[in-house]
Amino acid sequence: MRGDLEWGSIPGLVRSAAERYADVEAVVDGRTRVSYEELGARVERAAAACLASGVRQGDRVAIWAPNTLDWIVSALGAVSAGAVLVPLNTRFKGTEAAYVLASSRARLLFVTGTFLGTSYVASLRRAAGEGEGAGPLPGLPHLEQVVVLSDDAPTDFRTWKDFLAGGEGVAAEEVREREAALSGSSPSDIVFTSGTTGRPKGAVITHAQTLRAYAVWSELSGLREGDRYLIVNPFFHTFGYKAGIVACLMRGATMVPQPVFNVDTVLANVASERISVLPGPPTLHQSLLDHPSRDAHDLSALRLVVTGAAVVPLRLVERLKSELKIETVLTAYGLSEASGIVTMCRRGDAPTVIASTSGRAIPDTEVRVVGPSGDPVDVGSPGEILVRGFNVMQGYFEDPTATAAVLDADGWLRTGDVGVLDAAGNLRITDRIKDMFIVGGFNAYPAEIEQLLGLHPDVADVAVIGVPDGRLGEVGKAYVVRRPGSVVTGDDLIAWSRREMANYKVPRVVEFVGELPRNASGKVVKGELRGRAS
Repeated sequence: MRGDLEWGSIPGLVRSAAERYADVEAVVDGRTRVSYEELGARVERAAAACLASGVRQGDRVAIWAPNTLDWIVSALGAVSAGAVLVPLNTRFKGTEAAYVLASSRARLLFVTGTFLGTSYVASLRRAAGEGEGAGPLPGLPHLEQVVVLSDDAPTDFRTWKDFLAGGEGVAAEEVREREAALSGSSPSDIVFTSGTTGRPKGAVITHAQTLRAYAVWSELSGLREGDRYLIVNPFFHTFGYKAGIVACLMRGATMVPQPVFNVDTVLANVASERISVLPGPPTLHQSLLDHPSRDAHDLSALRLVVTGAAVVPLRLVERLKSELKIETVLTAYGLSEASGIVTMCRRGDAPTVIASTSGRAIPDTEVRVVGPSGDPVDVGSPGEILVRGFNVMQGYFEDPTATAAVLDADGWLRTGDVGVLDAAGNLRITDRIKDMFIVGGFNAYPAEIEQLLGLHPDVADVAVIGVPDGRLGEVGKAYVVRRPGSVVTGDDLIAWSRREMANYKVPRVVEFVGELPRNASGKVVKGELRGRAS
């Protein structure tokens, strides 16, 4: 299954989709409905505008905006012009965005105007408005142009409309020539890691890696023409951009981008747009199932859910199948440094396999679990997960030292994740190495404890961290969201835990919260919980 051979590059995929699925609805964004043929034309127009703006092959073009049609068009337009896409996290503050823009030396930025009450333009001005550069943001001397994805922009920035108008004098042949200059080995994007272990680093991924990985993802998930895909996962994340936009282009599925996760909006969209595919973190599906007015919405078109996290409760998988009659529920594991996909369950796997593991290595990749010495551990024993295959990044952008720290001479990528392989090759993620804490000499993995606590009937959501303890060094603290109507106490949960898990795993402290802090990708922000605990 070699998507890179079929399309050659991402712009080749866009052009193929525009021809093959011409009359199929490609994107539904509010009242705007765009066919694949029209999407192809819009992308080509954006690519022409990039050429007119001086974008050269290999230049970095950044985008800092929520899930919209304009994100799709501007991002694919930039890539079609030969640029390397740098997506920025919509939760970034101005200083964080400026760091990524400086590190990647982006020449062009597409930015939203205001999102969630925040002016991204104003926050960038505060972070990079002073310096020695001559461009619109002097603190970012390499950034030559800023295009605001709206009809209004400051005088030294450009509006989306004006930007597109600038490309009207560029012939279609010029755009095609630029596309033709790309090969599978050309970089397609630089995905900056979340920075949980220091400053964010940019993983460089090629066109061939992207196409091949998401041809596999589309095949294993069973995505097909006619599917209607609600993309709640943010586009700046591989799960939203590649398992969303790129996969839909491959299969002719309809994209329905949703800029912000709100369960009421999800329910309304699923019902009104007859959504059949709804990937996302487990918390998305849990909130859908538990919504008091769920039954007032027609969710019968839903047929495919793909989720992934260290903890996916078995009960969640069973409820999706039994209560919502969802035909296929799959889990997967990936990271930016491995094109976003490493392992995936297969259709037909038992619910226990889907809930307790992230599936098996995708074709043409290898997964190994090793101990501190670097030697493989026994089946069933935890260790660091290593990955080797076509999906492993080219390296961190202009950072050979950081690259050498995670990528060895034999092509093995150190993920920093802890996992266990079973006899069938299914991988169970137990934690991040940095999240592990040691209780009286025993290694305690929060994700394992969270999975056990998630079995309690009164627990809706849970996160565990290690906190200092004078006698044992560290012990567990659980932040728990109760189910509606529950009156369970901390003492109740601790007593229950003593019956269900080894003593060193039992949380010594339970704090009840209304909700857990999560980032835009749905992951719990444990740094914030550690800050509260300290």
